[in-house]
Amino acid sequence: MTTSTDLLRSRRFAPLFVTQLLNALNDNLYKNAMVLFIVYQLYDSPEMETLISGVATALFVLPFVLFSATAGQLADMRDKTKIIRWIKFAEIIIMSLGAVGLLMAARGIAVESAAIPLMFVALFAMGVHSTFFGPIKYAILPQHLEDDQVLAGTGLVEAGTYVAILSGMILSAVFTVNESTVAVIAIAIIGYVVCCYVPAAPAQCEETKVDWNPIRASKDLIAFSMGNIELRYSVLAISYFWAIAAILGTQFFPLAKNVLLADKQVAMVMLVAFSAGIAIGSVAINALLKGEISARHSAVSVLVMGALLIGFYLICRMWDLVPASGDLFTVTEFLAQPLALLLVANLLLIAVAGGMFVVPLYAFLTTRVDKSEASRSVAANNFISSVFMAVGAGVAGVLGFFGIPLAEQLLLSLALCLISANLARKLHRLEAQRAA
Repeated sequence: MTTSTDLLRSRRFAPLFVTQLLNALNDNLYKNAMVLFIVYQLYDSPEMETLISGVATALFVLPFVLFSATAGQLADMRDKTKIIRWIKFAEIIIMSLGAVGLLMAARGIAVESAAIPLMFVALFAMGVHSTFFGPIKYAILPQHLEDDQVLAGTGLVEAGTYVAILSGMILSAVFTVNESTVAVIAIAIIGYVVCCYVPAAPAQCEETKVDWNPIRASKDLIAFSMGNIELRYSVLAISYFWAIAAILGTQFFPLAKNVLLADKQVAMVMLVAFSAGIAIGSVAINALLKGEISARHSAVSVLVMGALLIGFYLICRMWDLVPASGDLFTVTEFLAQPLALLLVANLLLIAVAGGMFVVPLYAFLTTRVDKSEASRSVAANNFISSVFMAVGAGVAGVLGFFGIPLAEQLLLSLALCLISANLARKLHRLEAQRAA
């Protein structure tokens, strides 16, 4: 079995790993720096906070829906490494535009007429940039790694992404606007330099014309993913998982404030615990499976996740017994409460189980199809997962609008866990039949 340490020392993997890590770091640093600045320094309104956060999320996710199909085709039909270099070069230009918007807003120059639109344009462009990079970071692994290394590589990529998300959130809260603008440009430049060391990954099929019509290409992509039964179960199971993550993600801030009676920094602690758990589970599953790509632990992992969600729900209900102090709990005050550490540990374990569930399924995307179709396989997953995430977040919002208590909304995630477990069970059954 190849260990994570072995891969991180390998020229075939290390430059790609660092490139994708810096990509996710810059995405989240810029997005969070922009939203925090607009919300806390330009406006002082809960309604505006919700609106800006929602618009920012929608603008970043929209390109995945519009362009995933095209991105998958392009990555399968061209040298993936050359595409990475073009993408990373574009990131330098995009981040420079975003930095100009941030600086204009910070100095009060044409804030609403130019600065804010410029920042949102840069955010949308980063979404496009990530849409075209997304299929490559997984689909390139079977080209560069041995069969028994793909699971370890997939786990590291997933773990690195969440470490980068964590780091981006933390840095955006710590950096000033000037520091953030310098950082996003510097990270983009470093990312371009590092990506130049990624080994070549030529197309695995004959070069054909790319379909640039997003509607037609997306329909073809869905037909492709649903036509392969193993791919269908993998994509749907992953998509239900990300719907769960979207529901939980939209609830962290309102749950912290209205149920746990805590401030936004406590919600950040919850996000940190969740992201760290995904990273831990992503690496741990490789050790458990010893490098074998298999769904045999996926159904159990997501059922454990569901059981832990029940525990999280019960802790939230028991929080009513915690005496209110009048003001929202700070992080220190929150952690001093009897149930706090249990709640954070429970959330961490939910994410660990989630990471162990989803990583083998990502490996299925690139190993259960021909190498010439691996990028389209990942792109299909990105497209469908984005739709599921949007629907999950939307359903959570509608439930809140109709007065369904936040704690009870967690039970919706439990139902999705059961669906994911059933899909993973079917996938493992197919796996066993193929091995027989």
